[in-house]
Amino acid sequence: MPFLLILTTTKNTTMKKPYKRSKHRRRHAAGFTLVEIMIVLFIMVLIAAVGVGSFRAALSSSRVKTTDLYVNDTLANAIKQFELNVGRFPATLGDLLVCPSDVSPAKWIEPYLDDRADDTDPWGNLYQYVTPGQRSNTGFDVWSSGPDGENGTADDIGNWRKAE
Repeated sequence: MPFLLILTTTKNTTMKKPYKRSKHRRRHAAGFTLVEIMIVLFIMVLIAAVGVGSFRAALSSSRVKTTDLYVNDTLANAIKQFELNVGRFPATLGDLLVCPSDVSPAKWIEPYLDDRADDTDPWGNLYQYVTPGQRSNTGFDVWSSGPDGENGTADDIGNWRKAE
């Protein structure tokens, strides 16, 4: 009887097969999908829109506050100082910069505003002045027409108290 050699193979558990990537895995590992990019872009646009809105609101608020300070502090105090020195209110805001011809130079002590003072508000409108005052109890009214540029509207910024 011929000698039969039976070889049995045992499964080698220590050897692992090389990992094969599926097509889906290869495509996903290569980069981002269009949907992922669109989501990121949407989030970035949303954040930018909120930031721009906040910036505009802050800019508008700062313009109103700056104008209020300029009207109630700088212009109003210059007009009061002119009245103390000269004995009357100026006829125009220009009288705060240059001595009027009907005023003695001895009484008109100095320019009451810096010659670099701007005669326009942050919206590009001229500051308004009238004496005797009709809205304030100081003897004069000085104001800005505000963001809308129209006199007599609720957004006017002047040296009077706003109705609550």
